[in-house]
Amino acid sequence: MSGAVVQGGAKRRVFLRDIAHARAGDKGNISCISVWAYDPKDYLVLKAQCTEEWAANAFGLLLEGSVTRYALDQLHGLNFVFTDALEGGVNGSLNLDGHGKSFSYILLGQEIDMPD
Repeated sequence: MSGAVVQGGAKRRVFLRDIAHARAGDKGNISCISVWAYDPKDYLVLKAQCTEEWAANAFGLLLEGSVTRYALDQLHGLNFVFTDALEGGVNGSLNLDGHGKSFSYILLGQEIDMPD
């Protein structure tokens, strides 16, 4: 599916990247990805649907540890902390680009439901 909105009932499916952007960083074997709503009115939808389970499912077998989500309500953002997510860490991994900055695109490529 392209970045187009899909209509369906009283909701529409959108890619997260259509309503939010992300920043990421990593230290050792921990990756942190923050997701920020472009428009504050979309934040409650993000908060409701972008859960720890949602984020863990997006990464599948890439994530060996846990996900903790921190809601930053006044800033309209969510911070996800992924443990045991970088195959031992950027410097210790044979993976060419398995660090947080590339991981943020996995989340931004997920779809969520937006009310019409």
